[in-house]
Amino acid sequence: MAARRWWWLVVLVMGIALFVALNQVLVTTQNPNLVPSLILLGAAVVPATFVAFVAGRRLVFGVGSGVIAITAFVGGVVGVVTAGLLEFDVMRSLGVMPMLAVGVIEEAAKLIGPIGVLLFVRNRQPADGLLVGVASGAGFAALETMGYAFVTLIQSKGNILATDAVLLLRGVLSPAAHMAWTGLTAAALFAAAERGWRGAAVARFLGVYLVAVLLHTTWDSVGSPLVYIVLAAISLGLLTYTAHRLAGTARDARPSASLPVGRP
Repeated sequence: MAARRWWWLVVLVMGIALFVALNQVLVTTQNPNLVPSLILLGAAVVPATFVAFVAGRRLVFGVGSGVIAITAFVGGVVGVVTAGLLEFDVMRSLGVMPMLAVGVIEEAAKLIGPIGVLLFVRNRQPADGLLVGVASGAGFAALETMGYAFVTLIQSKGNILATDAVLLLRGVLSPAAHMAWTGLTAAALFAAAERGWRGAAVARFLGVYLVAVLLHTTWDSVGSPLVYIVLAAISLGLLTYTAHRLAGTARDARPSASLPVGRP
């Protein structure tokens, strides 16, 4: 269990080492065929690390690594495609893209993967919602970062340093943004299902979803680093609180069980 706790560090170190090596080879050879690999790796390192970090916490999970990988893929591809299509329709109908609509659409699109796990995976634990939510947000964040990095590369006429800066900034912020917000909403969704969709549990899920939308909207509407720091602290603080609460629920439900070593 100790290996699971520290696996995120292995993912981070290996990912950074591979990215630096690939970057150096690209700069030395000027081979444009390496650019897609650089963007993919740069966009995925931090999200993958944060998923591994959450998976190593002191929580009881029922889903395996295969389900997590599929959820990240679905959360990325299906979530981005769905959000892009719906946002395009809203833009055509309203003429302007309100930031609130973006938050509503993207936070809903990222729940498609967790809903699939909820419907088709039977051996579930309450904490699985948190993990699959973070994984879905990771896939979404990685693909979105790839898009921004590609646009930056084109607009800067092939400036690798500008592309690296986008990958670094969006990668570092992704755990406190898409991944935290979807982790919170998916955890509340799984909790509502665990309680038989009772009114109070459903209301709690809708409340958490609204909080995620408001955090998302505020994040998209401001350009102040100080505000980003505050929003990141709130988002990660809520995610940490949820993880602690789920760990406590697991201890209360299974007092005789030995829990994995780690900290939420």
